[in-house]
Amino acid sequence: MSAWQKNETVWNPWHGCTKISPGCRHCYVYRLDKSHNSEILSSECRRTANFTLPVKRNRDGSYKVAPGSLVYTCFTSDFFLKDADGWRWEAWDIIRERRDCDFFFFTKRIDRFPECIPDDWGDGYDNVIIGCTVENQVMADFRLPIFLSSPIKHRVVGVEPMLEKINLSEYLDGRIESVSLGGESGPEARVCDFDWVLNLRSQCIEKSTAFHYHQTGAKLVKDGKIYYIPRELQQNQAARAGLDWKP
Repeated sequence: MSAWQKNETVWNPWHGCTKISPGCRHCYVYRLDKSHNSEILSSECRRTANFTLPVKRNRDGSYKVAPGSLVYTCFTSDFFLKDADGWRWEAWDIIRERRDCDFFFFTKRIDRFPECIPDDWGDGYDNVIIGCTVENQVMADFRLPIFLSSPIKHRVVGVEPMLEKINLSEYLDGRIESVSLGGESGPEARVCDFDWVLNLRSQCIEKSTAFHYHQTGAKLVKDGKIYYIPRELQQNQAARAGLDWKP
């Protein structure tokens, strides 16, 4: 399994989620649905028309999703969402069939891990990367011990949206492959302080854990001043900061 593949695709087998913690308050999925004048509430989870995308084939019999692809999975919901319990087993079947691709998803529901994995999971699938999302210290201290004690081959942590200064040092013991950080987007975004970003980056470097600065967020505090950054520039501005680091 390589961390980043040449081919990338997005697979959302179901759409819609339920808010469960402070990081969910201004969820981009709700905002996107509202902007599209969706008649279905974002809190109503529904199976999508692309449910079988990874196993769809071209006329010549080849898979539409090329072998070696990195498949971003369930980015408009949560793979461990209880409302999707009836569909997840079929999704696991698809992931099992496409062992030639890597499937990557984030969850805020790592506490549901034991009841959401297939019988043949063992110590984890080689082609599944699970990201545990934490937005503040309370959520980090609740979710990460569960995350680290669960049988998972490839673990990453997503600190997004970062709502306060967070100390992850005690959890960066070599079992977490990388930490990705981002501020909150949207018109009601809460601030992200650049000092928090630098502090977490230093923790990752000290613990030899890869660090990725994903996006600035809409409101970035730097040297005591708030910068309002348009959505289309947030990832670019984060990249230009040059903070990404690999051991």
